[in-house]
Amino acid sequence: MKKKLFLTLCLFALGLFTTLPMTLKAQAPIRAGDAKFGLTPQLLQKLKASYKETSTDKALQNMVVANGMDFSNSQKGVTLDGEFSHKVESKGITDQKRSGRCWLFTGQNVLRAEAMRVYNLGELTFSQNYNYFWDQLEKSNLFLQAVIDTRSLPMDDRKVEWLFRHPINDGGQFTGISDNFMKYGVVPSEVMPETASSNNTAKLSSLIAEILRQEGIRIREDAEKGKSEALLIERKEKALSAIYKLLVLNLGKPTEKFTYTLKDKEGKAISTKEYTPQSFYQALFKRDMRTSYVMLMNNPTLPYYKVYAIEYDRHMYDGVNWTYINLPMEEIKEMAIASIKDSTMMYYSCDVGKQLDRKTGVLTLHNFDYSSIAGIELNMDKRERIATNTSGSTHAMTLMAVDLDAKGKPTKWMVENSWGADSGYKGHLIMSDEWFDAYTFRIVVDKKYLTARAKALLSQKPELLPPWDPMFMQDK
Repeated sequence: MKKKLFLTLCLFALGLFTTLPMTLKAQAPIRAGDAKFGLTPQLLQKLKASYKETSTDKALQNMVVANGMDFSNSQKGVTLDGEFSHKVESKGITDQKRSGRCWLFTGQNVLRAEAMRVYNLGELTFSQNYNYFWDQLEKSNLFLQAVIDTRSLPMDDRKVEWLFRHPINDGGQFTGISDNFMKYGVVPSEVMPETASSNNTAKLSSLIAEILRQEGIRIREDAEKGKSEALLIERKEKALSAIYKLLVLNLGKPTEKFTYTLKDKEGKAISTKEYTPQSFYQALFKRDMRTSYVMLMNNPTLPYYKVYAIEYDRHMYDGVNWTYINLPMEEIKEMAIASIKDSTMMYYSCDVGKQLDRKTGVLTLHNFDYSSIAGIELNMDKRERIATNTSGSTHAMTLMAVDLDAKGKPTKWMVENSWGADSGYKGHLIMSDEWFDAYTFRIVVDKKYLTARAKALLSQKPELLPPWDPMFMQDK
């Protein structure tokens, strides 16, 4: 009894009791927002009453439940075939399998089409696995050195937070290709074939990301303890050694020399030589990709006729930031048409998932009538879609064909994809010109196809954008 009385008096003194016998005072929950703006019972009732469940709604529900929302729009009024007035010839469809390496497949597809045309070669494919190995090692070094460079910034600084949120991935863009090929060269696919981990990159990429985040934190801890930059770099190199070993175990050891026979379209041997990856590239192309190609972007959220670069949007620490000329679509299409007419494919990026009919490989603005299903008109323009993160570049492919009408205006386009020969239209995607305008973001063209106005812009010093710019959406 004495203990109970003592406890009661103590609690009473602390103001936790209002009356006797002993009862605890209930504390009201702390609300983050005004309750009247939440989903109140009144509002919930109003929302329920708004759904009338007509016979049409029931029929639509049955269709959506059974088939999902991607069923054909019978009113779309657009049919696209595989006939084109201007088309670059190619042979062999590649397959990136369950990986985000479309950017790499696309870059190689541009080159192999050129090599087959110039040297009259038969089917030729390069090893994506070989260049992917070096890409992952270079990206690892980029992250770790960036952590060292930003060690004086607080952990919650936006740049530091961004780095740790995006330590590495298997996506990419064109400057990653040009830096990679010029430093490491290329090899035929037979020399370093695909592996289980290159065809399905998620586990390897996730493990490397965890290693990078851990070692990045340790580097920052060492910096806070006052350790020298030399010791921080030593720690970086130790982490890179572990990642190199992991890449070898998963992808194989990159070849340094190989013997290869080039064959013409009839299968006859042209030459048999020993190459390094770098000499093989030079034998076929004899030019620097970093200076011979220009990226053209259509980003209506920023002023046109300006050059931009995105910080850290590169694949190598000592590489080139993603740099582009921002232009209206009509001018970009003019240069794309010139390239196709001259039998030259292009690296091409778009928001491929928007209105894609996967069965036919056709992209139009009205393949699927989501507005009718939602009961609300979906009508944001391109600028609004970018600003609200509704749309951005998600996939890279090889632009290879355009169909021009009697007035020379494009009506449809075709790309070579990297989803296998059985996907879409014989391994390709066909898009209407209206879709092309709405969801195309960037094209990389040879400098010789630039208009005079676009070429003059190359002298501009690029305006540097932060890494969290909406256009930093790497192709996968």
